[in-house]
Amino acid sequence: MKYHQINSALFVQNRAEFMDKMETSSLAVFNSNDIYPISADSTMPFQQHRDIFHLSGVDQEESILVLSPNSKNPAHKEVLFLKETNEHIAVWEGEKLTKERAFEVAGVKTVYWLDQFDTIFKQMMCEVDSIYLNTNEHLRANTVVQTREDRFIDQVKKDYPSHGVKRSAPIMHRIRSIKNPIEIDLMQKACNITKAGIERLLGFVKPGVWEYEIEAELVHEFLINRSKGFAYTPIVASGANACVLHYIENNMQCKSGDVILLDVGAEYANYASDLTRCIPVNGRFTDRQKEVYNSVLHVKREAEKLLVPGTFLNEYHKEVGKLMESELLKLKLIDHTDIKNQDENWPAYKKYFMHGTSHFIGLDTHDVGLWNEPIEAGMAFTCEPGIYIPEEGLGIRLEDDLVVQTSGEPLNLMGDIPIEADHIESLMNG
Repeated sequence: MKYHQINSALFVQNRAEFMDKMETSSLAVFNSNDIYPISADSTMPFQQHRDIFHLSGVDQEESILVLSPNSKNPAHKEVLFLKETNEHIAVWEGEKLTKERAFEVAGVKTVYWLDQFDTIFKQMMCEVDSIYLNTNEHLRANTVVQTREDRFIDQVKKDYPSHGVKRSAPIMHRIRSIKNPIEIDLMQKACNITKAGIERLLGFVKPGVWEYEIEAELVHEFLINRSKGFAYTPIVASGANACVLHYIENNMQCKSGDVILLDVGAEYANYASDLTRCIPVNGRFTDRQKEVYNSVLHVKREAEKLLVPGTFLNEYHKEVGKLMESELLKLKLIDHTDIKNQDENWPAYKKYFMHGTSHFIGLDTHDVGLWNEPIEAGMAFTCEPGIYIPEEGLGIRLEDDLVVQTSGEPLNLMGDIPIEADHIESLMNG
């Protein structure tokens, strides 16, 4: 892996938290992701399933973690099954985890090779009445493709029809939503790498540059800082492209007078960063562009103050909507008649700010979390209001990553990345 080894204490604690929430006489199983084929003998780069990574730190295909806290065999309370490595594999595929190395990474003492799984697993299942299965229950999940986890679930239900089935997802959503200090450090590293990329761009962007050239500059900076690259598909949207929320073509030439919306973030050790900045192609915002920019920045700063323990996210988004309504009135994009006649299910401000303001972030860019419970200290969110004006060819969104604190305003992991319009101009023209 490109990243430095993570302290195994993180994974030891994460497993303890999960097992503490399991019912007695049960075990839980977590599988690695597949390596997905493209065509011929080509595959996509491997991306580890975030749940098994969260619980073990194992970043390798064909791995299985089994947790059985009430096992009569002390060695089987935590068990890792790994693809056996040998000299042939080392030559063709590179280093894989040995049993000794797996203990260093995960802190799991009992490690078997994968060809022993059926035998050992049957022994473990005979001791329990139920099994926790790990389905994807993210609110925005697209589950069209059958995963390695899905195939395992089908098989275990066939092989053990008399066992009760429980859901791992509610526990994972709860424990993953509160970030350990080690996790916050890893997220900060991802944000620092993103900062380096943005600073590189401020001296690079000029009229005539292509959006894909900007993308290339970013990925260069990310890779030389031990990142695998982008945490999500990057948006480099100049001019009117910024009004397309999920614009990812990045194939247009940037023109003087336009503003570029950059929604980009590096990953580090599988942890995501998620940043949005807007910069003028020629190094200077027009008066109108700066007026809109400062309205978005004002909403963002006021919204951040609401990310405190006890806040409910649905109420938070309503309050942000009120902030945005006020700014759109000042910008003369809506008027009081629009507000008077608005549909309460689609307020007037939604014409120019149609998406949510915040989402959980962590091992996934849109991380799992508890949407219907109060915010707690240690939760991490984006904050990303925007104003999109197609008739002016202008889209402004500003976004940072924040960690909720016990008291006071959240910790901004991107607080030292330039965001003031005047500061951005000075850096581009310095």
